[in-house]
Amino acid sequence: MTQAQFLEQIRAADGLKHAVLHHISIDRAAKECEFELITDTAYTAEDERAAERAVRAAVPASLHARVQLRKLVADPQLVRNKILEYLSHSHRAASACIRAEDVEVILGDPVRFVFGVDNAERGFFEKNEQLLPGVKAMLERNFCNTFEGSLADKEKKEELEEEAEEEEEQFDYRPARSFDVEGFETIDEPNVPKKATYIADCDFTSNSLTVCGEVTFINERTTKPKTDASGAVKEGKPYLRFTLNDGTGVLSFSYFLRKRTEEKIRAIKEGDWIVCTGENELYGERLSFTARYINRGHAPEGFVPEKRKGKAVPLHYSRVFPEEFVDYSQMNLFDTAEIPADLVNNTFVVFDLETTGLVNTPAGGKMDAITEIGAVKIVGGEIKEKFSTLVDPERKLDEEIVKLTGITDEMLKGAPKIADVIGDFVKFCDGCYLVGHNVQFDYKFVRYYAEKEEYPFEFKTFDTVSLAQELLFLKNYKLDTVADHYGISFNHHRAWSDALTTAKIFIELIKAKKCLPKA
Repeated sequence: MTQAQFLEQIRAADGLKHAVLHHISIDRAAKECEFELITDTAYTAEDERAAERAVRAAVPASLHARVQLRKLVADPQLVRNKILEYLSHSHRAASACIRAEDVEVILGDPVRFVFGVDNAERGFFEKNEQLLPGVKAMLERNFCNTFEGSLADKEKKEELEEEAEEEEEQFDYRPARSFDVEGFETIDEPNVPKKATYIADCDFTSNSLTVCGEVTFINERTTKPKTDASGAVKEGKPYLRFTLNDGTGVLSFSYFLRKRTEEKIRAIKEGDWIVCTGENELYGERLSFTARYINRGHAPEGFVPEKRKGKAVPLHYSRVFPEEFVDYSQMNLFDTAEIPADLVNNTFVVFDLETTGLVNTPAGGKMDAITEIGAVKIVGGEIKEKFSTLVDPERKLDEEIVKLTGITDEMLKGAPKIADVIGDFVKFCDGCYLVGHNVQFDYKFVRYYAEKEEYPFEFKTFDTVSLAQELLFLKNYKLDTVADHYGISFNHHRAWSDALTTAKIFIELIKAKKCLPKA
């Protein structure tokens, strides 16, 4: 039977009309083989039985055959991820030129993938005649679609994006961290990668993912019994569930025993280090790793995980959208004070927070939460934009905090959580200097929650407290005292009002100083 004839039988089933044969694995010692099929539609138990019959007919009677069905749809992010992974393994030179933002995926029939290249790179890509066909073949092994690849000038990328029906979200591509495996000892297979991906970074699909860690749990299970075409019930197959910890994260996975290595695999105990190579695939909305080979090996002596690069600034606002702000008091025709060049030529975000308490660095597992973010943007020396949102702290407010801020538990019902809005605030601050009254107090809160969502948060800051202390002679330098000095009235202890007042104070202080403070 040819592959075409085999696929014709498989595709006769309603749920497998576009199925592709992804992989065949044969274990000669155990006299068994497995056919892995990928479909892009939901399939039924009857479809699965039909696939089993087709596989049984295609395999010699001396081999035990089984089928693994996976549903996988050509989502643009998954396709892009597969392409980048393929290039990094098979076309290193091309991988050095192509970044995530240079790969355009346009859904259709066929699905189009376009590499954005500049003039200097085009010649290299055109001479490499196997590159685009290789990517096409790889994608068609992994997805139930036909694909077509091409090159385009990077300058024309915007034109290609207009052809897509919907605007895609930004793809978060950060290279996975890895470490060299030491003390390798073969159990299943010697020809596996000796470089392991950090478990914390295993957030992508892969046909050949290698991880290495300490075994913290082992459990034996059995697959569900199956009924064959004749109605006979076949017993389930035993397999092991392992949990690994490499110091960066924890990963649980399945492993099907082989007769030739079963004794050595069963000798593995909790506390041992092992190296596992297998597949990390998407099932529904969840990634699941299945080990194909297990060997012994461990992380380098004294292994200390390197810090992962932070996510890029979001392309778009998602929950909190800045509003245009017009303050007619800024248009004072009788104010002849010249606005300093430092104020005109730089952009500033002046911000203030309301929180559940004063703990702004994790201490003993405790960290207070943000309940409100208020900010304004100074552009060209004038306040131009407003950013304001309440935030669900996911805890009950203390009575003293309610009295101080006027924010109640009832007001926070339905407010977005900090994880949902911190990306928007990072975007609002991008490319700006940050300003606050006692700025470091609020800055530590924002940096903690931004970095928790993997956004780097490093900005130069200016503090209106220290500026006021340098330029004014007041009884104290609290916000309301400095505001009174400039005749500014406001609703104290609400983030938006405090931020606006701080911005007005900052402008007046820089007018008086005529330049920004030196670092």
